Amino acid sequence: MEFDLNLLLNGIVSGLLLGGLYAAAAAGLAVSFGMLDIVNIAHPALMVAAAFLVVVVGTALGLDPLLTALLLAPVFYLVGTGIYTVYNYFFERRGDEALQGLAFFFGVMFIIEVGLVMAFGPEQRFLDPDWGFVTWRIGEIDLPLRMLVPALFALAAIGLLYLFLHKTFTGLAIAAVAQDAEALRLMAIDPVKIKRLAFGISVALACIAGGALIVVQPVEPSSGQIFIGRVFAICIMGGMASLSGAIMAAFLFGVVENVTATFAGPSWAPAVAFGWLLLVLTFRPQGLFGRAA
Repeated sequence: MEFDLNLLLNGIVSGLLLGGLYAAAAAGLAVSFGMLDIVNIAHPALMVAAAFLVVVVGTALGLDPLLTALLLAPVFYLVGTGIYTVYNYFFERRGDEALQGLAFFFGVMFIIEVGLVMAFGPEQRFLDPDWGFVTWRIGEIDLPLRMLVPALFALAAIGLLYLFLHKTFTGLAIAAVAQDAEALRLMAIDPVKIKRLAFGISVALACIAGGALIVVQPVEPSSGQIFIGRVFAICIMGGMASLSGAIMAAFLFGVVENVTATFAGPSWAPAVAFGWLLLVLTFRPQGLFGRAA
């Protein structure tokens, strides 16, 4: 019984650390999907692209992968503003964002995947920072720094985003742009510029998540497909536009998935986790932390 309890505790802790990675992946999507109503299906692919660039740049310069991701984040911000500019010009301003816009992001996703295969081949990439081999032990609980440090790094970035969204005028405008763009125009604020800024931030967060991902697990060009269902499920479970809800949902999703994998096997983990999502939406269609219409 003691062994089972220790196994459960370690499963919960490992699930929380895994949830930190999911939170990093879902935070950017909570901005684009939850706040801007842009179904950026390419978000996980951008995260994987960032992971590959972290490998290339970090290895070439001899930098820590998380620091490399931080340095690359402004580049991905510019990439995000560019993607949104194209999306807005050809789809959003014409009112075609529902279906054709979704097809556009599917195209972006496949272009990224094919580009990564052509540039790097189909092989996996992985980074081993010096601290990645260290595990702290508190009683019977193991805290591998390979999981802990990326989770803390991601949560720090999300914390800064939270402060920006809630404490600055621009952040409040981002939260309002999808709800009432006309009100922003009456305040002499261009909703397109606000959306471009917010979408750039969401892609910069994908870069942060990519830096965390390449430390936690091996990455290949198609790895983004594994995260598509998870990050969208987390955003929906958390309450769409709620950033704090997405973070809490990420931790819950990670714990449920990891504890299930520990006791029932990895093959059951996704089924139970997504079953938990369906159960939540049955009783709270607005998500755990969303507001009822």
